Amino acid sequence: MNMLRRSLLKSSAGLGAFAAVPAALWSNWSLAQTPTNAERQFAPTVSDWREFEVTTRVEISAVQGETRVWLPIPSLETPWQSTLSSDFVSNGESKVIKSGPESAAMLASVFGKDNKSPFIQLVTRVKTKNRQTRFGDITQQNATWTRETADNLNYYKRSTRWLPTDGIVKATALKVTQGAKTDAQKAKLIYDWVVANTYREVKVRGCGEGDIKSMLESGNLGGKCADINAVFVGLCRASGVPARDVYGLRLVPSAFGYKELSGNPSNLKGSQHCRAEVYLSGMGWVAMDPADVAKVMRQETPTWIKQVNDPVVKPVYSALFGSWEGNWMGWNTSHDVSLPGSNEKEPLPFLMYPIAENDSGRFDSYDPDLFKYQITAKEIKPVA
Repeated sequence: MNMLRRSLLKSSAGLGAFAAVPAALWSNWSLAQTPTNAERQFAPTVSDWREFEVTTRVEISAVQGETRVWLPIPSLETPWQSTLSSDFVSNGESKVIKSGPESAAMLASVFGKDNKSPFIQLVTRVKTKNRQTRFGDITQQNATWTRETADNLNYYKRSTRWLPTDGIVKATALKVTQGAKTDAQKAKLIYDWVVANTYREVKVRGCGEGDIKSMLESGNLGGKCADINAVFVGLCRASGVPARDVYGLRLVPSAFGYKELSGNPSNLKGSQHCRAEVYLSGMGWVAMDPADVAKVMRQETPTWIKQVNDPVVKPVYSALFGSWEGNWMGWNTSHDVSLPGSNEKEPLPFLMYPIAENDSGRFDSYDPDLFKYQITAKEIKPVA
């Protein structure tokens, strides 16, 4: 996949900690500008559950031999999300399967070569809520955090094809976290560095691919959510901090009025979004999303904002270190996903989009106008 990037200039932020990092990894963004206008509001706090019905429908028109389709199903059961049901209708052979050690759930369908109008419709009900970690509030932390086993924590510090933890990734992580005494301090230094040194490149297709080694080696740190949050996760892992990407979908508008942090429930094409988590002792998995800070900076206003203390960006930058808004659902946390039954043996970097192939090869999941699928959502209001 071609990813258009732009070289970055040296930043004036944090030079003491990062002086040995190559100059190409720096931007000219400032972390210390004074807002000139009243700040907007973006402050997700722990909320009641919200219930959504998410419908994905695929119709295949270009039938060339046998057709195969895989649709992600939310497989996360956490304090902030739970799947209530998943039902489907199809004129092919379909079944729910799981892939990989993290059990990424998907609906896999096979349509015979004589089926001239393959279709499948998946309806999932899921409930979500806002997340917020109040750092320093021991009562709140002890009441909500879930302790992970040592094996699980080691798993989320592992190196993968797309998230290596050696070489330039390790060297960058050591420079970025210089002086940090705790995992929470490391996570904050990495979050700030990622916000200061990456940027949203609107020309990247889909959500990007998360090839962080290439990004760091080139010094071109433009990308989208799967790129930017992968840099965050990779640097955390290389620093010894358990971290993971969470691949999902925006469902409805933001309660805080941010258009770029919203989903259009009547048409969720292009609403896929990757977030991140780090595991901190005494707090459990903590929400992170430096990629959405970059998105607000680049696209929320007609002018590209290049200071995090701008009144539009500042509340988002502050909140997304520890909080998420519950207008989004996660599919899974899986990397290097194999699709059972696929003729393509190369694993996917992640499973966040509908995937289909036929005897001519893999369809382009980033072109939903040619690969005919539709995703919609509606919120299920509680009965008064």
